[in-house]
Amino acid sequence: MSYIAPVKDMMFNIEHLANIEQIALLPGFEDAGLDTALAVLEESAKFSEGVLSPLNWEGDKNPSSWKDGVVTATPGFKEAFKQFTDGGWQGLQHPTAFGGQGLPKTIGAACGEMVNSANMSFALCPLLSDGAIEALLTAGSDALKATYLENLVSGKWTGTMNLTEPQAGSDLAAVRSRAEPQADGTYKVFGTKIYITWGEHDMAENIVHLVLARVTGAPEGVKGISLFVVPKFMVNKDGSLGARNDVHCVSIEHKMGIKASPTAVLQYGDHGGAAGYLVGQENRGLEYMFIMMNAARYGVGVQGIAIAERAYQKAVQFSKDRVQSRPVDSSMPAAAPIIHHPDVRRMLMTMRAYTEGCRAMASVGASAFDAAHHHPDAEVRKQNQAFYEYLVPLIKGYSTEMSLEVTSLGIQVHGGMGFIEETGAAQYYRDAKILTIYEGTTAIQANDLVGRKTARDGGQTAKGIAAQIETTEAELAVSGSAHARAVAQRLKAARLAFVDVVEFVAGNTKASPNAVFAGSVPYLMLAGNLMAGWQLGRALLVAEKQIATGTDVPFMQAKVTTARFYADHLLSKAGGLRDSIVEGADSVTALALDAF
Repeated sequence: MSYIAPVKDMMFNIEHLANIEQIALLPGFEDAGLDTALAVLEESAKFSEGVLSPLNWEGDKNPSSWKDGVVTATPGFKEAFKQFTDGGWQGLQHPTAFGGQGLPKTIGAACGEMVNSANMSFALCPLLSDGAIEALLTAGSDALKATYLENLVSGKWTGTMNLTEPQAGSDLAAVRSRAEPQADGTYKVFGTKIYITWGEHDMAENIVHLVLARVTGAPEGVKGISLFVVPKFMVNKDGSLGARNDVHCVSIEHKMGIKASPTAVLQYGDHGGAAGYLVGQENRGLEYMFIMMNAARYGVGVQGIAIAERAYQKAVQFSKDRVQSRPVDSSMPAAAPIIHHPDVRRMLMTMRAYTEGCRAMASVGASAFDAAHHHPDAEVRKQNQAFYEYLVPLIKGYSTEMSLEVTSLGIQVHGGMGFIEETGAAQYYRDAKILTIYEGTTAIQANDLVGRKTARDGGQTAKGIAAQIETTEAELAVSGSAHARAVAQRLKAARLAFVDVVEFVAGNTKASPNAVFAGSVPYLMLAGNLMAGWQLGRALLVAEKQIATGTDVPFMQAKVTTARFYADHLLSKAGGLRDSIVEGADSVTALALDAF
């Protein structure tokens, strides 16, 4: 079936939860108000629906291919990428000084969801370029910016991030790629990098690799890692492309999903050394790479929302078309479309509520990012930065884990037909699986949440967010509607469970690390669940006010119903998660190792 971008839901979030009109008051965003957001989203929808979506199934059937070091993208991808770059989509939220449009992340994130829903394999290429651009903007020298940024922002060139090596998966302390200083200030880079998304392809003139490597004599561990720009083709002083650099793709992986996105094994320095250019200072590479990683982690969370939306749309359409069995309430005299069956409705509502909740959370996170980078008040910037940084592992971890449940439910709605590849439902499930793994597994996101985002400040950021949630509870409780009061009750119970866990984590990470980290992923899931439920509670308040004025009543009623379902069926899981974290740590590590 065709993908239809959920522009109305996105605009609801952008207007009422992310407060786009407040963002439009920030320096540099004066022209980025509600009207601009709607115009941009509508154009993004046309491109995603009309150009990218039809290529999604084709990419699964005819993946990118490798031969003699050359990677050829799925038929149609190169042409689509040209349309993407010609339309200015790569530079949507990047600075105008380098040819971008300078729009806020609040708008860019919604467009990113559409592109990923339409064709996740395709969307990975610009996602990695976004990360490379962010890293160079933050840590690159003026010379590097002048050489690379304009072409990256335009999409004429694409970017990658090179972390993983055969012996060093997520443990970057084990990175062994090396960089030898040269007399002219450049470096010769040697080593092997694996799992490099869009590390080689034929869609752009040049590929700009950002590579982690150790300078000769650097300290061991993560403190000795530096970051380098290593272009596929050398760049001449006049900006033209020169000779091929000593970096080559020796193979691409054969994967269970996102098959059209080539995942490359790159070999550096087999013919004398690849020319590399230091980003920032030596031995601070991991710090700079985290800029890319945080941008990518947010983007991967949006991918989870995107694939969940695509699976939901397909399941809804199938459930309306598939006729099977008479309804249990005898409301119809014969077999009916399966959407009439209560359990199918339960699955569809679960898919819808998860997706809308995570979309709202991501939209609010993007708004915080924009305020953190553009608000004139330093204290406001600091508060928004802390809020955004707390949300990133939740947006990445919770949204991608939920996407597995949603895409699995999509297959279940289809029944046996969902298990047949030709139906298309299975592709979403296969594509979704990688989202909980790359850019840091869910456990790595949870470790970040425990260590950097909770234990480091004694849980103060988390408790500050809990106080904001309590304010929303009060607003729901006094609104007068039964739905609002019910959501307030569930939200309060989840918040109290969350605060208990935060206190447990903050108070025990140093003294009992195994006990805390045994519950790190459940903590992430509890926190993500609460943040998404909070945003749907806020959405309910807005929707009820709109209903009272007669504004778009069917849509607003659906918002209320979805928020109530989320509270009753998903937010209600918080108490059990709290118990497993605070009281169940011992049983995680109790079994003797030789008993496994």
